[in-house]
Amino acid sequence: FQRCVGMDAMNSFHSTTFEIDEKHGTDYHKRFLEFVKMMQKENFVIGGAMTDPKGDRSKGPSEQEDPDLFTRIVKTDENGVYVSGAKAHQTGCINSHWIILMPTIRLTEADKDWAIVGAIPADAKGVTYIYGRQSCDTRSMEEGDIDDGNAKFGGQEALIILDNVFIPWDKVFMNGEYEFASMLVERFTCYHRRSYVCKTGLGDVLIGAAATIADYNGVPKVSHIKDKIIEMTHLNETIFAAGIASSHQGQKMKSGVFLNDDMLAQVCKHNVTRFPYEISRLAQDIAGGLVVTLPS
Repeated sequence: FQRCVGMDAMNSFHSTTFEIDEKHGTDYHKRFLEFVKMMQKENFVIGGAMTDPKGDRSKGPSEQEDPDLFTRIVKTDENGVYVSGAKAHQTGCINSHWIILMPTIRLTEADKDWAIVGAIPADAKGVTYIYGRQSCDTRSMEEGDIDDGNAKFGGQEALIILDNVFIPWDKVFMNGEYEFASMLVERFTCYHRRSYVCKTGLGDVLIGAAATIADYNGVPKVSHIKDKIIEMTHLNETIFAAGIASSHQGQKMKSGVFLNDDMLAQVCKHNVTRFPYEISRLAQDIAGGLVVTLPS
């Protein structure tokens, strides 16, 4: 479940830690590779925690009235660092074994305390999850399984509160190197926006369902129905094509991993913010009132 975020984070850290070490003589890359070995050996799921609450978005972390609106280092000792703050919109964090904390915006020298990347177990001391709701999450409490989806492993949303959470040095992959924060953010978003090709799987299901309803209604050969299904397919495959093209145009980084094409990744994300809604609208055109009134 939800392995894309951890995968995107790991690829981003692989190249970024390598380049931090190159400039500062640190050993982040070696630490990170040991962490990856542990994740792969144990088959752990990683939640990538990037998004901070942010507060006043016209101001940087060091200018906020509340310094914990961005995750920051509050104390350092010989064993590691302690961080406080929060991470918002964390899909799947409760389903994950480990959480990787990372900056969410470009940082300045005044923001050094907020330039922290580190890995924590999902049940680390000082971590609180404020659990969100999804529109269909009560279905798993109903009898039967026709409309459950994946009842035992479905999506979860939470706000993560961090209160003096300890990160040992071997799990710290950035510590004050503020000038690399934007590089990390840009590379992570490049990978992650390409990964939105997953939405086309949902599109495939919806297109199939719309075509099935057209069959049930006896109108699969009606021209305007066929046109709508063709348009749904066109939009869905356009999302897929941008993501795959971004991967195909990838370039090798200094560390040896590949980074997909940034522009095509942004196009993929832009398509995802628009096309699934039109695909859904067309499905409703084809299905009529069945979409919202069919018994569950």
